[in-house]
Amino acid sequence: MTVVEVMDHVAVGFELLGAVLLIVGLVWAVILSGWVWRRTGHGRVAFQTLRETFGGALLLAIEVLVAADLIRTVAVNPTLDNVAILGLIVLIRTFLSFSLEIELDGVAPWRRALVGGAGRLAVATARARDQAVPAVDGRGATTE
Repeated sequence: MTVVEVMDHVAVGFELLGAVLLIVGLVWAVILSGWVWRRTGHGRVAFQTLRETFGGALLLAIEVLVAADLIRTVAVNPTLDNVAILGLIVLIRTFLSFSLEIELDGVAPWRRALVGGAGRLAVATARARDQAVPAVDGRGATTE
C-alpha cells in the first residue's frame, strides 16, 4: 500500500468521523434537550439547549471535515485545481462556522472566550445540567 492510498483512507476516516459526529451530536442534543424540558418544564430552555448542543456538534463536525479535505488535497492529489477547490471549501465552511457562532452567541467569534465546537458542547451540556436542577435556598426550599 502506498502513502497516497494510506492518506486517502485517512481522509475517508476523517469524513466518516465528521458524519458520526453530526449524527451523535443530533441524538445527544435531542436527548439532552428532552431531559431539560422534562426536568424544568420550560420549553424555551430546552430549545436553547437543543440549539447550543447541536450547534456545537455541527461546528465540531465542520472542523473535522475541513481536516479531511486538507489531507485529501495535500497528501492525495496536490494539483493546483484541487488546492483552489480546497480554498473555496475552506472559505465556505469558515463562513458557515462564523455564521453559526454568531447565531448561537449573538456576538462575533473573536469577541468571546469560547473556541470551537468541543468547547461549545461542553458548555451547553454543563448549562443544561445546571438548569435542570432547581435552585435551593438555605432552608431547602426552591428559589424559582
